[in-house]
Amino acid sequence: MPYDSSLDNQIFSRFWENDSGKVVVSVYSYNNGPKKLQITREIQDREGKPGFAKLGRLTKEEAEGILPLIQESLKSM
Repeated sequence: MPYDSSLDNQIFSRFWENDSGKVVVSVYSYNNGPKKLQITREIQDREGKPGFAKLGRLTKEEAEGILPLIQESLKSM
């Protein structure tokens, strides 16, 4: 069964931002299934348009910034 974006329900979304971009913490439920936490990195390209990058490793500043968002997101799960 292929992915259908119309079945993806966003329940929670907040972001933490600094000079290098933002880290987005979200909770989604696909097709009324279990709620799952998603953490993504959003950066701006050379033209200033937002795009997604591999989250990879977090700096201590980023981890401390998103920790309250993760704790808040858990309340919606």
